[in-house]
This record gives sequence, C-alpha cells and structure tokens, in this order.
Amino acid sequence: MEHQERKKKEYQDKVKKKMPKSNTFMECVRAFLVGGLICCFGHFISDLGRLWLRLDIEDSALFTSIVLVFLAALLTGIGVYDKIGKFAGAGSIVPITGFSNSIVSPAMEFKREGYVQGVGVKLFTIAGPVLVYGISTSIVVGIITFLFFR
Repeated sequence: MEHQERKKKEYQDKVKKKMPKSNTFMECVRAFLVGGLICCFGHFISDLGRLWLRLDIEDSALFTSIVLVFLAALLTGIGVYDKIGKFAGAGSIVPITGFSNSIVSPAMEFKREGYVQGVGVKLFTIAGPVLVYGISTSIVVGIITFLFFR
C-alpha cells in the first residue's frame, strides 16, 4: 500500500515537472482581446448590413450571425481558426464563431469515413445536443409564456 502511494506521488511530481506553466493573466488578456475583436467585427458586419443593404435591426442581426458562422466555418476548413483558438483560448470559443468551429472541426476530421458515416454523423454529434436542448427549452418557454403572459 505504501509502495503505491510513493509511486503515485513520484508520478505526480513528474507530471508537474513536464506540464507547461501557464500564465493565466496573459491567457485572460488574449481571450478578452480576441473575443472583443470578434464581437467588434460582428458589430461592423451588422452596421454594413444596415447601411449598405438597408436591413432593419432584426434582419441585420440575422445577417451578422450568418456571416460570422460562415467565416468561422471557412477559417476552420483552411486551418486558420485552430491557430486563432490556440492563441486566444476561450476568446475564440465563446462567440457564435466557436459553435461553428466546434461543428465543422470534427466533421472535417472524419470526412475520410464518407459524407454520411463521417461528416454527417460527426456534425450531429456536437450539434445534436445543442439542437435538442435548444428546441426543448424554447417549447417550455413558449408554453409558460402562453399560459401566464397572454
């Protein structure tokens, strides 16, 4: 028993030595800056939608979401978004672009298994729970709104 405890402690010491040191403050700063830049870019797209395309606020918000999701999927496909994510951490994951990346990335990884068994299955591995809980929550909120706030 004592031998196992000693081996466990030795292993933990080795892991501590090999594990790269993290600078939490700088990681937070990078996440804040990149996440903020993504949001500012989204606001810029929204403004372009309203000024150039003459969209109202709701349509401009939809246009912005579509453009951001498309660009994140494109950047994931060409391998750029992974580099952004490595640099920014949560700053690239939290905005809507992170959701797009989390769907496209596994699909690309498994495309060699075919479009149905590879891409299709992996797309819904990530998106499935989000869709199920999102739709379920919207139904519950809709029923509560109908019953109590009409």
